[in-house]
Amino acid sequence: MTDAENGAPEETSTTPDGVGAALPGQAEPGGPGGSGDLAEPGDSGGLAEPGGSGDLADSADAAVSADASESADADATDSARKAEEADKAAAVAALAERVRSVGRSAEGGARPAGDVASAAVEAADGGVAPVAAAAPVERPATDEQRALALKATAEVLTAGGAPADLAGPAVSVFGDGAAEQLREDPWAVLTLPGVRPEHADGFARGLLGPAAGPGDQRRAQALVGWLLEQAALRGHSALEIGEVTAGLDRLGVPDSAAAVQAAVLDGRAMPFQEELTGAEAHAAGGDEEDEPPTRTLLALERLALAEESLADGLVRLLSTFVPGEDPDEDAAEEEAAEEDASAGDAAEEEPAEAASDEETAAEEATGAAPVDPGPAAWEAAAVAAPSSSATALIRAAAGSPLVVHTGGEAARAEPAALLAAATGLGLRAWAATWTQQGRDSFAALAPLAEAAAPVPVVALAELLAGAAGPGRAADGTLALDVLIVLDAPLLDVELAATLLESLADGTRLVLSGDPGQLWSAGPGRFFADLLAAKACPAVASRTPDFGPIGELVSGVGIGELQPVEAPDKEVVILTAKDAGEAVHRAIQLLTDSIPRALGIPAEQVVLLTPGHGGGAGTRALNAAAKARLNPGPGRFAGFDPGDRVADSPAPGHTRLARVVDGDASGLHLEYPDGTRRTVPPAEAGRLRHGWALTVHQAVGRRWPGAVVVLPEDAAAALTRQWVYTAFGRGERHLSVVHAAGPALPQAVAERPAAPRTTRLRAILAENAAESY
Repeated sequence: MTDAENGAPEETSTTPDGVGAALPGQAEPGGPGGSGDLAEPGDSGGLAEPGGSGDLADSADAAVSADASESADADATDSARKAEEADKAAAVAALAERVRSVGRSAEGGARPAGDVASAAVEAADGGVAPVAAAAPVERPATDEQRALALKATAEVLTAGGAPADLAGPAVSVFGDGAAEQLREDPWAVLTLPGVRPEHADGFARGLLGPAAGPGDQRRAQALVGWLLEQAALRGHSALEIGEVTAGLDRLGVPDSAAAVQAAVLDGRAMPFQEELTGAEAHAAGGDEEDEPPTRTLLALERLALAEESLADGLVRLLSTFVPGEDPDEDAAEEEAAEEDASAGDAAEEEPAEAASDEETAAEEATGAAPVDPGPAAWEAAAVAAPSSSATALIRAAAGSPLVVHTGGEAARAEPAALLAAATGLGLRAWAATWTQQGRDSFAALAPLAEAAAPVPVVALAELLAGAAGPGRAADGTLALDVLIVLDAPLLDVELAATLLESLADGTRLVLSGDPGQLWSAGPGRFFADLLAAKACPAVASRTPDFGPIGELVSGVGIGELQPVEAPDKEVVILTAKDAGEAVHRAIQLLTDSIPRALGIPAEQVVLLTPGHGGGAGTRALNAAAKARLNPGPGRFAGFDPGDRVADSPAPGHTRLARVVDGDASGLHLEYPDGTRRTVPPAEAGRLRHGWALTVHQAVGRRWPGAVVVLPEDAAAALTRQWVYTAFGRGERHLSVVHAAGPALPQAVAERPAAPRTTRLRAILAENAAESY
C-alpha cells in the first residue's frame, strides 16, 4: 500500500508499503536519529524568518566579467537548448493536433476514443496500430476456480521474478485469466499496487528475455496509463499531453508521440481540448485579437466520465429547481368555502376519503416531498437567524438549489442555523460531515443541540451507503429536500459525482467548507473549481475563528506567519536541530508536558507530520510513542491491546480506533463511538499505529491538543494549504516542533497549494445553465 493509498497523496515520494515493498529496489526508510533536550511548552520560540535570497545583481556582474570565449560557448549552448525546446514544443503541438479528432473537440462533447478510432487512424502519423481492447474481466465463480487462478498467476509471477504475493491483487484486477494476461502483456503488472516501471521491466525481461525492449508497444501503452494513475495520486484528474510525452521520454520510450496515439486509440486515455482563459491564456502567449489558445489534456476514462457526470449533475439541479410560492389568501378562502359546501356529502364520500388516506399514507411511506415554503417563510427564517452570515446563507438557499458556503471552524454555526431553519419549515433537511467526530461536534452546535428530536446529521459515507440518514425514495434517490455537505473541499471528483447522482431533481444542495484547507486525497479539486466557475451563489462567512490558534491560522491563510500572543500557552513553537530531536520533543510533549502543564491527557493529543517515512514520519513517531505509552511485543500483527490505530480503507478516509484484543479470527478494535469490529488477519496489514498521523489522515476532525512535527526534510511537502490545515487541528492547544528552518515561512508566503490539473471548471463554463 502506498502512502497515497493510505490517505496521504502529498507523500508519494515515500516508500510504498505492502506487496510493493517486496519488489526489488524498494527499501524501508531509516529510523529516527538521536534525541536532544526538550523545552517545556512554556518555553518561548519565535517563528523562523524567511531565508534570504541571493543578489541577482552580483550574479549578473559575474556573468558580464566572464571570459569572452566562455560567453560565446554559453550563448551557443543556450541557443541549442532553445532550439531543442522549440522542436519539442512543435512535436507536442503536432501530436495534439493529431489526437484532436479523438474524444472531445471544441465543437463536440466528450466521447470515448474508441468511438472515433477510424478518424484517429487516418490522422495518425506513421500508422500506429492499436492494441486489441481487453476482453471483459471474468471473475472466479467458485473458491476452487479462484484457487486455481491464484496458483497459475503465482507461477507466472515467479517465473518473471516477481513476488508471488502479487497473485491476489492480480486476480482481483484481471480476473480468472490473470495468468494469461500477464504472460501476454508482462507490463500489465504496472496496474498492481506498489509496482513501478523498473519492476515491470524486470518482470518482462524475466518472461520475454531479450525481446523485452524499451520500445515494446505494450510497455509504451502501459506507461501512459501508469503516468496518468500516478498523476491521479497527486490530485490531477487530467494531464497536459506535453507532460505525458515528457514522462515517457524520461522512462526511455523511443517514440512517445506514437505511444500516446496508441493509448488513445486503445481507450487507455481519453483526449480533450479546452480553451485557455485569463492568466493561463496570457502565459500561453494568447492575444485578445487572436483565437484563444487551447491545450490538449489526457485523462483516464473513469476520471473523465466522473467530471462529466459531476458537471451534468450540477446543471441538472440548477435547471430542475422550482422555488416555492407564498400562499394566495383569496385562493385559500375559496378553498375553505368549497370544503364547507362539501361537508354535507361527507357520508357519501367516506369510502373515497378512506382510499385517499391510504394513498397519502403510501406516499408518506415512500418519502413524498413536502410543499416547498414560499419566499415569505424563508425570509422569516432568515431574519430570525443568529448572525448576519447565517441570514445570508438562508436567503441564498431559499432562492437557489446550489449554494457554496465558505468559512472556518466557527463558521460551521451558519450551516447549523440553515439546517434548523429548513427543518423548522417542514423540509426534509439533512447535513453530512466527513467524519463521525465532525458529525457529533456539528450536532452539538446551537440551535441544533436545543432540538428535542434527533438531529438530522450523518457522516457522508454512511449517508451514501444507506447505513444512516433519510433512506432512499422509490426512484433510488435520497429522500430529502435539502442536503448540507460540510467539509466539501474533501470530496474528490468521483465521490462528488456519486453524491450528485443520488440527489433527486430540484434538491437543494449546500456545499460548505474552508477553502484554505487541503483538497481531497483523491483526484480533482471539486470545491475550488466550483467556486472559480461562479456557477452558483457563494456566501463567504464573516465569522472569524477566535483565540490564539484562530489568529495564527487566519494569518497563515493570507500568507503570513506571525507570532501570536498566547497567555495560556495555547500556541507554542519549539525548534529542533534535526529529526531525532524533533521526535524526542514531540514524544515529551505528548506524554508529559501537555498533560502536566495543560491538563490535556495524552489520549486527546495527536502528533501530525507530513509523511509516513523518514526520521520524523509517522512510523518513527508511532514507534517512539508506543515505546513510551504502551510498550509490548506486538503479539497481534504488530499490535498490542491498548494501542491506538488508524484504519485507512481508502484514500482520505481514516477511522481511529483502539486495540481491545486479538486472536486467530483477527484484531478486535473499538471505535470512539463504542462500536467494535474484528479486522481479519488478511486486512490487518492496512492498519497503522495512530498516535501520529499525516495531515491528510487528520482532516475532518480536531483534537484538544495537536503537536505538528516539521522535520528538516519536510520542505518538499510543505504548502500554505498544508500548514493551514495542520495548525487548525488543535482546539485548545497547538505545539509546533520546527526543524524545517526557512522552509516553513517560505511555504506559507510563496506556495499556496500544490497545483492540480482538472477539467471541471472548463466543463462548467461550457455547460452551466446559468451564470451568477
